[in-house]
Amino acid sequence: MTATLSPLTDPLAPEHLDPLIQAALAEDVGDGDLTSDAILPPEMTCRGKIVCRQDGVIAGLPVVERVFKLVDERLQFDAKTQDGEKVQEDQIVARLYGPARAMLRAERVALNYLQHLSGIASITAKFVKAVDGTKTEILDTRKTTPGMRMLEKYATRTGGATNHRMGLYDAVLIKDTHLSLANGVSAALRAVRKAHPEAMINVEVSNLQELEQALNDKAPRVLLDNFAPGQVREAMQIIRGRAQVEISGGVLLTNARAYALAGADYISVGALTHSATALDFSMKVTRY
Repeated sequence: MTATLSPLTDPLAPEHLDPLIQAALAEDVGDGDLTSDAILPPEMTCRGKIVCRQDGVIAGLPVVERVFKLVDERLQFDAKTQDGEKVQEDQIVARLYGPARAMLRAERVALNYLQHLSGIASITAKFVKAVDGTKTEILDTRKTTPGMRMLEKYATRTGGATNHRMGLYDAVLIKDTHLSLANGVSAALRAVRKAHPEAMINVEVSNLQELEQALNDKAPRVLLDNFAPGQVREAMQIIRGRAQVEISGGVLLTNARAYALAGADYISVGALTHSATALDFSMKVTRY
């Protein structure tokens, strides 16, 4: 059920990354930077530094470098750390040199990517730390910003999580919506096994009755949806190793360890991507 990226889905590959950046630049720059173009001579160069303004885990530096290069190839980017490393308040994470107009034109888009992806990596690292020492893996979900899924899932990996399925196309997850339309667990499992006999199947259950049915039908993995930690412990007494166990719904930093200690193999957390708070960065420049 966890996803493996192929070269075609590499989030940092130019064929994937460049269209996203170009769209973001078009949105921000439009026909030009009215202010910088009025104030700064075309030949002016400057030095820049990107500074982290709070502690966290960094993600997105290759994206930032690509933004500056797409704006102007003459811009030189020198990363002072790398994705996945912890950063501290006031730490310089990159230095730049080159045309001043271009540097300012790229600044906002570059920092938007960096702060968003680093925010995801930072909250992910906290969840991973919360279950440290247990067998539980933290997973992300499909609750991502439209168009940003590959980059956001890259950021969760950078923070130490494992990718859940990338989309509807690469893994089978029978959800409550499927169960309500397919007349229950047994019918849904039969249909999936007929269509995809080799697939790893995950079945979402919302109560112990559905859990019993999934286990009787030999579902290899069950997703306990919105079970409290105490209910998970009760469910584990029923499961007794007959299926892998994933937890989803209602998972917070304050209770993630309780879910892990209850016996979960996986905990999927939508908040890694849909509720991450941006990590604060700024760019400072000096004339050169």
